[in-house]
Amino acid sequence: MSLADILDPLQQPLVTVLDTPVSWTEVLGFGSGALCVWLVARQHLANWPIGIANNLFFILLFTQSGLYADAGLQIVFITLAVYGWWTWTHGGGPGSSALPVRSTTRTEWAWLCAAGVAGTLALTVLLDRATDSTVPFWDALTTALSLAATYGQCRKLVESWWLWIAADVVYIPLYAYKELYLTSLLYVGFLTLCLVGLRNWKLDLTVRRRELAEVAR
Repeated sequence: MSLADILDPLQQPLVTVLDTPVSWTEVLGFGSGALCVWLVARQHLANWPIGIANNLFFILLFTQSGLYADAGLQIVFITLAVYGWWTWTHGGGPGSSALPVRSTTRTEWAWLCAAGVAGTLALTVLLDRATDSTVPFWDALTTALSLAATYGQCRKLVESWWLWIAADVVYIPLYAYKELYLTSLLYVGFLTLCLVGLRNWKLDLTVRRRELAEVAR
């Protein structure tokens, strides 16, 4: 049995939304993606393996839809997920194995902004010249934002949620334009979960700062 024979059932229509067939791949991506973001908001370690499964589903979905940067992005996400999984369990420093939530430093912001601008420009040119993408800039922009947000998530930077929110605001109409309606709806849910995650991580950071202040007295 070939790989194509295994993957073909996942690409078959399951339901129809707005006269557009929705495949098993998109449905499974919807479910695993929503669960992953919910777990991240709760700082639950299981978000990493669930997220890897979500990335695999989206590699298939985005390749079929001509969103090549987003498909390639999933491979990077898998690599970052392994890194994030390790840092969440080993990155707490002396006396603590768990990684605490913290704010992004100015140096980190400078690097993230520089990398984001450079990545967006480079990917836009690459997608425009080397692929048949119909949305090279938007595909590149969301890729850069998502990578920066995922790095921040790996380090438990509270501002990473703002980067995810910015990416989702672009993703929602982008996927609707590509007729990935269920995925567009998923990102509406992601946006809501991002707001919840931002609130939860801010509360956690406030509590931690209060505890550190009390210890310092």
